[in-house]
Amino acid sequence: MLIDWFTVGAQTLNFLILVWLLKRFLYQPILDAIDAREQRIASELSDADAKKTEAQKERDEFQQKNQVFDQQRAALLSQATIEAKAERQRLLDEARQAADALTVKRQEALKNEAGNLRLAIERRTQQEVFAIARKALIDLSTTGLEERLGEVFTRRLREMDEQSKADLAEALKTATGPALIRSAFDLPAKQQAVIQNALNETFSVEIPIRFETVPDLVCGIELTAKGRKLAWSIADYLESLKKAVDELLIQQDKPESKVESKPAVSEETK
Repeated sequence: MLIDWFTVGAQTLNFLILVWLLKRFLYQPILDAIDAREQRIASELSDADAKKTEAQKERDEFQQKNQVFDQQRAALLSQATIEAKAERQRLLDEARQAADALTVKRQEALKNEAGNLRLAIERRTQQEVFAIARKALIDLSTTGLEERLGEVFTRRLREMDEQSKADLAEALKTATGPALIRSAFDLPAKQQAVIQNALNETFSVEIPIRFETVPDLVCGIELTAKGRKLAWSIADYLESLKKAVDELLIQQDKPESKVESKPAVSEETK
C-alpha cells in the first residue's frame, strides 16, 4: 500500500488547525463561561450562607424576644389576676361592711323606735293613771276627810324639825302681810280656829293668817309666808310618785345605771 505523505501531512495540519480553532473559539469561551458560572454560583452560595446565617440570627433574636414577651405577658397576666382578686376582695369587704353597718343602723333604728313607743305608752299610761287617781280623790273628798286632813296638817306643823321651824318662824315674822292658808276645800270655822291655835302655839306668837280655797290642791292644805311653805296634800304624794316613776323610766333607758327612787314628799318647807 502506497502512503501519500502529502495527504497525511495535510490532514495532520488540518487536524491541528481544527484543534487550535476549537480551542480558540469554542473550548476557551466554554471554559470561561463555566468559570464565571462557578464563580457566580460560589458567590450566590456565599450570599445564601450569609443570608442563612443572618436569618438564623434573626430567628434566634425573634425566639428570644418571643420568650421575653411570653414571660412579660405571663407576669402581667399574673399581676392582673392578683390585682383583680385583691380588688374583688376589697369590694366584697366594703359591701360586707356596708351591709353590716346598714344592719346595725336598722337594728338601732328599730330599737330606738321600739324604745320610743314603749316610753310613749308608759308615759301615757302613767298620765292616765295619775289623772284617774286625782279625779277619784277629788270625787271622794268629804267633810270627814277634810277634817282629818286638817288634823294631819296641824300635827305636821307641830312635828317640824327645829331648822324648818326656825326658817318658817323667820318668814312669818318678817312677812309684810298675813300668812296664807290654802286648801282644796272651804275650811269650817272650827278647822280655821284649830289651825290658828296650832300656829300660835307652835311659834308662841299671834300669827295673822288668811284662808283661801284652791281646788287644785287635791285633798291638801298648805301654809305660805314670804317664800316659805309648809304643805301637805295627796297631790304632793301623787307628784312625788310621778317624779319617781319618771326617774325610773329614765333609768330603764340606761341599763348600766342603777335605778334610784325618791321617797314621796308629804311635808316641805321652803
